[in-house]
Amino acid sequence: MATSAQDLAPVLDKDGVRLTVDDALATVTLTNPAKRNAQSPALWRALIEAGRLLPGSVRVVVLRGEGKSFSAGLDRQMFTPEGIPGEPNFIDLARRDDAVIDATIAEYQEAFTWWRRNDIVSVAAVQGHAIGAGFQLALACDLRVVADDVQFAMRETSLGLVPDLTGTHPLVGLVGYARALEICATGRFVDARESVASGLANLAVPAAELDAAARDLAAALLAAPRDAVVETKALLKGAVDRTYDEQRAAERAAQARRLRDLAGLGE
Repeated sequence: MATSAQDLAPVLDKDGVRLTVDDALATVTLTNPAKRNAQSPALWRALIEAGRLLPGSVRVVVLRGEGKSFSAGLDRQMFTPEGIPGEPNFIDLARRDDAVIDATIAEYQEAFTWWRRNDIVSVAAVQGHAIGAGFQLALACDLRVVADDVQFAMRETSLGLVPDLTGTHPLVGLVGYARALEICATGRFVDARESVASGLANLAVPAAELDAAARDLAAALLAAPRDAVVETKALLKGAVDRTYDEQRAAERAAQARRLRDLAGLGE
């Protein structure tokens, strides 16, 4: 019987984030269901730390949220004059110069960037609300499995803001410019059926089967040799920036490396 993430001793468990590791599989869980896994700078720092603590043995990372919602977005205290104790609120941040604003947002974004490292494949298991920062965190992963009750929405525009936690690039890549603009500008909900049809999600399942579906996908990803998956991920990620002929050349170079490794002739 497979070991569940709940049965493992956590490598990290703080500020609404828990990391567990079972050999080649790591699970990152958002652990504040009472606040629908609302996000804060402390949570982002914990996510950054989780990425840094991944052992070299890890090949697949599953991201999940406890409770009925994956993540309902930013903690609304960040919008109030009082803010979150010990953290800059948006009103204070707005009074800073552009360099400070840029550096602060860049720091927040680090929580969303490591999920696409070439040496891992990340899978978001998403149920209920995934709004704003929650939507962008799901988009930060390579793959998404969703429950049939999922509700994605990018609500930043309705607040007079823009999505700034790395979600715009993957969103356009997945659904195209026109649909991405419509989703962001209207702030409407995207349900499970549309998520799969549009390419936002790889698979939709009943909510009770979400964790099992994510584990099954992780097992399938782990079945292939690690180096082949790493090379293939890098090859596919680079395809968007290459011409057809450049991609052909990249395929040949990658295959040459794999053949040498398989023959025991690698560097």
